[in-house]
Formats: sequence, C-alpha cells, structure tokens
Amino acid sequence: MNAADLHTLTGAYVLHALAPDERAEFERHLLICPACAQEVRELAATVGKLGLAVAVTPPPALKQHVLRRISAERQEPPRVPGARRGGARRGRGLSRFVLAACLAAAVSFGGVAAWQHQEAREAREDARASQRHAEELASVLAAPDARVSGTKLPEGARGTVVVSQSRNKAAFLTSGLPKPPPGKVYQLWFDDGGKMRPAGLMDPAVTDNAVLMDGPVDSAAGMGLTLEPAGGSPEPTTDPLALMRFST
Repeated sequence: MNAADLHTLTGAYVLHALAPDERAEFERHLLICPACAQEVRELAATVGKLGLAVAVTPPPALKQHVLRRISAERQEPPRVPGARRGGARRGRGLSRFVLAACLAAAVSFGGVAAWQHQEAREAREDARASQRHAEELASVLAAPDARVSGTKLPEGARGTVVVSQSRNKAAFLTSGLPKPPPGKVYQLWFDDGGKMRPAGLMDPAVTDNAVLMDGPVDSAAGMGLTLEPAGGSPEPTTDPLALMRFST
C-alpha cells in the first residue's frame, strides 16, 4: 500500500474496520505522520461522542397500550356441556390467542426495556474504552519526544517499542508475530532495573498489532516479551523471547 492510500485510512482505523495487516501498516505510518495522528485523535473523540448519544428507550405509551388491550379483550366464557361449537369456538380460540399475546407482551415489557438499556450502556462503555485507547495510543505514537527501538522476534517477526517520557507511556508494535500455542499468551513486561513488571497481554488471535502497554513507564529502562499461560503471570515463567532497551 502506498503512502497516499495510507492517508485515507484514518476513519477506518478509528472504527476498527481494517484488516490486521492493514492496521499494523497504518500504525507504523502514524509514527512518521503527525497529520494522520492528529486526525485519528479528532475522529476518536467524535466516535466517542456518537457512542455516548446511543440510547434505546421503549415508547412511553407502549405499556399503557398493552394494558388497555388486556382490559378491553373479552374473556373466554365458561364451558357449557352440549353447547354448539364452530364459530363460537373459533372466537374463543382467537380471544385466548390475543389475550396470551397481550399478557406475554406485558410480562416481557420490563425485560425488553432492561435488555435495551443494558445494550445501550455497554455500547457507551465500549465507545469510551475505544476512544481512550485510540487517543492514548495515537498520543504516544505522535508524541514529540517519542523514541523508537526495534528488535527481531521469533520466526522472522519484528517488534517495535515507542516510548514517550512526557506521557509516561509506551506502545509495542508487532509484525508477523506467530500465534501462540493453545493455552498460551504473549505477555509484555517493563524492566525496572532487572525486575520485570507486568505490562499487559497481547491478543493471541492477532499477529500484526499495536498494544498500549499497561501502566506507566516511570523509571523502566526497557521491556521484555515472554510466552505465558493464558491469563498471564505475575512474573515471567519462561525465558524472554525478546528484551529491549528503551532508546534515549
């Protein structure tokens, strides 16, 4: 993909609509394109505001409408031995069906409203989280004091760490990283003078990605990457796949 095409991907990137390889290429592009980084921050803020505007509220008159239908619907009369069947039976059957439908609607009304409210709340929370992640990641990649270091990873993959001391954050980008074995996950670490501090897990389903490392950089002089049991570990349990010193 040429540079001109990359400039057009800011919207798709913010909406998580890029394929993994396109996303990784665009995130590398953000390192050298302040204009795209600024546009990503602005679009992420807009997406967040749109997400906050999502709300699904049932019409206020729906409940009263259901209750009116119930009160107006003729109830089934008591059975009389030997009574004629036919049209009256069909009428009773229809009344029973309508009444059952109204009752079901009335009973489910509260559940539907609660489900809609929960869906809207989760959508807002997801939008906020996506906005925060995109903004923080872009701010690190485009920071004036961003320092970049690279290293080789297993099976010809590449790793790049970007550190911004002014934002006290670091991001880790991978290209071609093989998927971990079943039950394993790649874990990131900050190197605090030889003591490894957990810095987040990588998505095992993604080989090309950018991860905003968990926690502040503080006095860390480097970072590490290990293969850990699913869910991560409080401290490394395997030899590091990579150790990187932060560029100064």
